[in-house]
Amino acid sequence: MEKNYPDWMSTCLRLAAIYNILWGAWVVIWPHTFFEWTGMAPLQHPTIWQGTGMIVGVYGLGYWWASYNPLKHWPIVAVGFLGKIFGPLGFLFNYLVLREIPFEFSYTLYTNDLIWWVPFFLILQRVHTETQWQLR
Repeated sequence: MEKNYPDWMSTCLRLAAIYNILWGAWVVIWPHTFFEWTGMAPLQHPTIWQGTGMIVGVYGLGYWWASYNPLKHWPIVAVGFLGKIFGPLGFLFNYLVLREIPFEFSYTLYTNDLIWWVPFFLILQRVHTETQWQLR
């Protein structure tokens, strides 16, 4: 089967995979560290934060699998992209509207979400151009 996507797509997804797996493991193993580093209040229920770490780590596995053929496995990229959009939107709502979360929590968004917007968008744009969103 002919490869019809550039190498940077696989590289990007593998970097996202490694990052997510490492970040997820960090949060599961040391759930209080981020809060200590940012001076936020200590966690009352660390298992919820650890659950977030587990989910992020599992996304990493999906990105690794998608890296073998980003166009074929575009639904994994799409789910990840949606999470990277809705995470910051949820932060903004909780910070600006509900005022239930400190600004320091936004530090997680830069490396977990925002830096991946452009490459994930470009992968999905290529999927749209090449496959017209076919599920295979």
